[in-house]
Amino acid sequence: MTRNRFALALSLALSVAAAPVFAADQDIDKVNGSINVEAGQTYGNLETVNGSIRIGAGARVKNAETVNGSINVAEKVQAGGLETVNGSIRVANHVQMDNGLETVNGSIFVDRGGNIRGGVETVNGSIGLVDTDVSQGIKTVNGDLTVGAGSHVKGGITYDKPNFQLFSSNRRNPRVIIGPNAQVDGALVFKREVDLYVHSSAKIGAVTGATAVRYSTDTPPSK
Repeated sequence: MTRNRFALALSLALSVAAAPVFAADQDIDKVNGSINVEAGQTYGNLETVNGSIRIGAGARVKNAETVNGSINVAEKVQAGGLETVNGSIRVANHVQMDNGLETVNGSIFVDRGGNIRGGVETVNGSIGLVDTDVSQGIKTVNGDLTVGAGSHVKGGITYDKPNFQLFSSNRRNPRVIIGPNAQVDGALVFKREVDLYVHSSAKIGAVTGATAVRYSTDTPPSK
């Protein structure tokens, strides 16, 4: 019996020693180069300076950050926050985020079933949500915004005034679309001109700085 117990203990120890190297607390930190997390793997923080970040389906990570590069997240990922400076952020179906999504120069898109417990923020780039929940609001400056069908944004929407050095008088106003059955809890504050379209089935808070145009068709007026 003693030998059997020893053999079992040894077997368990060897199994632990042979465990995959992507332990939950293992970080990846690079200066130059992309980061790829395979489907189903678990990591800590992902950081690179010059390179993109790809996170495979069903993976779990803490935060993912890059400076020059995009971030692409596959379906059913669980993560902390996503942040880039020059690059887009694209999130697939049914992703759970403990924090927010942030970029400076790049677009943000979250597909169906997303749950973003932080906020969504960009300066120069469009934002698109489809049937997604956002817990801490949306902030942007330049770029279109679509709060798509079935989405729920808590914390309102803020468009800040552009820096005059970046703003061109020839640039069209951003289009802000609140789609069918979407809901925005909190104020919609526009410190610059926008074209605001709100579906007749949508619910929104108080609007400052813009006039909402209601529509009931599948798509808003093209103007």
